[in-house]
Amino acid sequence: MGKIAQVSVKYIIHATLKAEGLVARPDIIGAIFGQSEGLLGKEMELRELQKSGRIGRINVETFDKNGKTRAKIKVPSSLDKTKTAIIAAAIETIERIGPCNGKISLDKIEDVRNEKRDYIQERAKQILSKFIKESEETGSIAREVSESVKTASVVSYGKPKLAAGPKAGSSDTLILVEGRADVLALLRAGVENVISVNGTKIPKAIAGLMKKKKTNIAFVDGDRGGDLIVKALSQVGHLDFVAKAPDGKEVEELVSKEVLQCLRSKTPFKNKGRSKKKHRKSKSAGLSDKQRAFVKKELKDLSGKDHLRVYDDSLKQLGELPVSGLKSVRGLSDVFLIVADAPINKDLFFFAIDNGASVLVGSKLETRKRSKKLKVFTKRTL
Repeated sequence: MGKIAQVSVKYIIHATLKAEGLVARPDIIGAIFGQSEGLLGKEMELRELQKSGRIGRINVETFDKNGKTRAKIKVPSSLDKTKTAIIAAAIETIERIGPCNGKISLDKIEDVRNEKRDYIQERAKQILSKFIKESEETGSIAREVSESVKTASVVSYGKPKLAAGPKAGSSDTLILVEGRADVLALLRAGVENVISVNGTKIPKAIAGLMKKKKTNIAFVDGDRGGDLIVKALSQVGHLDFVAKAPDGKEVEELVSKEVLQCLRSKTPFKNKGRSKKKHRKSKSAGLSDKQRAFVKKELKDLSGKDHLRVYDDSLKQLGELPVSGLKSVRGLSDVFLIVADAPINKDLFFFAIDNGASVLVGSKLETRKRSKKLKVFTKRTL
């Protein structure tokens, strides 16, 4: 009872306990079960989940020093991502262990299947190079394997050394995509007149190449970022058609059949001409001095936690959660500001967009995505 077979474990919750006195392993486990009881409803009751095998045996390793106990806690879970994140958040609410006050902080949620996936990818590459010349696209693992074979077809164009297909310069029709991975996706589908633009800051080499072509086609992701690239391209050259990946998908994720379907379904683009307006914004436009001071204080407090905090427009905290669990959270209301102890990548950017935030602050910028509705700051630009 209470054990999960090793093959069925999907995730392991890793947490750290800091107690203000000496406590034993049974005190910690008892606190986890006792203080979470009734908190999440019968369906998410830890005892019931353990009886049914969806939560495994809780492993606790304690360390006593200077009259205080520290402990590493591991909770195996066969639940889905969302429910596992909820269990992790519930464990963080525990405030007392045995006779002492204490605090439990989430370190990470480990996907234990990653090691097996890595082995499959590496072994598949070995098999492909030795025995297989042609393979059918069957998902992300097959794309990773096939990419190593197709890389040889990629050429560099111009001084920016943009990733391109071998016919990007010679063909009358040019297909413009966001990045190198998108170029590889089109090469796998047999499309060679393709070139990457490397984000929304379009290189001059692209503008010059577009002028030489009879037909220019933008092939972009099915999200807001794709719309921004289309807009940027239309401001440096003449676009004839736009092809988009299905909603929520990226071009690099498409198999060959989907790539060709999207290109066949391209739609004419109506060029509206370039805008001559230049917008100049101050370094911290959108935040008052009081708000900037508040954000700097919160960033300092979050340092090292890999968490984010959500606030309304009166700077009242609406919640805190680990950055690793943000994909499972949607539909927050009254969100004005998000402060994260993490780089602003694509996932964090769209988490802020999807939950209606006006301002996003992180440690540094790792995405080229932009939105008029969201102001983005880093520690350096704040």
